[in-house]
Amino acid sequence: MTRGQRNGVLAWILAATAVGMVGMSFAAIPLYRLFCAATGYGGTPSIGLAAAPGSSGQSIRVRFNADVNPGLPWTFAPDQPEVSLDLGEQQVAFYHAVNQSSLPITGRALYNVTPDKVGKYFHKTACFCFNQQTLSPDQKMEFPVSFWVDPAIRTDPNTADVKVITLSYTFFHSLGDAAKSGALAKAGPHVGPMPAAELSAAEHKESSQTN
Repeated sequence: MTRGQRNGVLAWILAATAVGMVGMSFAAIPLYRLFCAATGYGGTPSIGLAAAPGSSGQSIRVRFNADVNPGLPWTFAPDQPEVSLDLGEQQVAFYHAVNQSSLPITGRALYNVTPDKVGKYFHKTACFCFNQQTLSPDQKMEFPVSFWVDPAIRTDPNTADVKVITLSYTFFHSLGDAAKSGALAKAGPHVGPMPAAELSAAEHKESSQTN
């Protein structure tokens, strides 16, 4: 092989590596979220089609936390500070937000649960996370979330001592803002009517706009 041919091969390898790294960077967030959804790693709730099995006779407390990323002129809070529910029983809770600006504003919410080790036992069945939510000036909107906690949390030695779970939501102006803060990669997976393809397209679009 001539020196020119070797240089050509080297250039091709470098170009292919660069393309591969870009592709991996776009795939990293969805792959991370799929991994977390399957394992409960990082406080990511378990997502699936399993229905709540019904009350087990044991209970647990769930606290609700709400935050707003700087730059989004909203107030955001849970309607209730916490609830006590039976393990295995479906529960519905509400958050509310108010747009305090003089213009319509769109936001997106991300969520997670703590302590991290309970993620695989906390089942979200519907929520407002990831979907665009647009509020007119001074408009207030209620956001429901439904969930249940697996009774198996009491038979796992690592989680048997957990008495309180905290469900946290943070509203961002966009997924791009969430990605910049590092919150997007660690967020729980989407639940609700927004198709996965639409979510992926939104992530890529907003990521490209912020780069």
